[in-house]
Amino acid sequence: MSSLEKDIATLIRAKGPQTGLEIKKAIDADSLFVWKTCKTSPGLRVRALGKRYLRLDRHVDGFARLSPSILREFFTYSVIGLAEEPEPLVRRCTEVAGRIREISRFKLDLAEKMVTDIMKDFDDGVSKAHRICFIIAGDVVYNMAHDVPRPERSTGRLVRGSDIDLVAVVDDTMPDAYVNRLDELIYRKKYRMLIDPAVNEEVDYKIKRLGLIREQARFDNFKYMVAIKILQEGMLLSGSGDLFRTIKTTIEERGLLERFDEFERLAKAFRKKAEESILYDDLDQERVEEMHLFYSAEEFEEFE
Repeated sequence: MSSLEKDIATLIRAKGPQTGLEIKKAIDADSLFVWKTCKTSPGLRVRALGKRYLRLDRHVDGFARLSPSILREFFTYSVIGLAEEPEPLVRRCTEVAGRIREISRFKLDLAEKMVTDIMKDFDDGVSKAHRICFIIAGDVVYNMAHDVPRPERSTGRLVRGSDIDLVAVVDDTMPDAYVNRLDELIYRKKYRMLIDPAVNEEVDYKIKRLGLIREQARFDNFKYMVAIKILQEGMLLSGSGDLFRTIKTTIEERGLLERFDEFERLAKAFRKKAEESILYDDLDQERVEEMHLFYSAEEFEEFE
């Protein structure tokens, strides 16, 4: 048994089963080495929670990878216990899974309130004359939101875990003046939520006309692929159900659900090969980082 394996086992005996991040905070060792030790030790058990789902990443060959990344899954969504003591591991998994669902629900409620507040300021009869819907995507729709502090992309300031991904879709007849007004209101709310210490949440949003979505459904470049993937996974948060169904129907009629199924198949194969390559020392650490096998390109700064 290696010294690191002994240290991890001692920590678990003293404090009970731990998440990957709790182990990393308690033991000063390289993240990749900690992960490999936990995964290969006969005396330790790693239980991953939640769901793996498709993400498109231009840095990965074939564009398809699974989220959470290997390291995010280990840090945030995995519990490590002793092989000889399965019951404490089960109890801690139940606790952590419940917390993940709680965070996801909180962020969903926060998004709903945000949209409600925006529409109170925006809607002077516009929604009666023009269709509009708000779609939420990302970790929240998979019940996989987390609250691990991470740097917000534009400012670098720490925010509370998973961002809130919103797409506001409007019909093609809505005047530009109304669209601009909506953009202004969303941006103001986004900024207040970011700087308010009591909230400290990051919101990423786009406003799109239905015509743009039909154009993006051509699916002939990476940017369009990502845009449609967000809409494909998204769920209706507020607004016109008819417009939302039109979006989903557009994606389905273009045959894109089958394309995403194929992407997911490739992503699962890529993940399996990546984990095996790292576990069995087929790649050195520099190559692992270069290929973004352990974490995504967007997570590089966070995990450094």
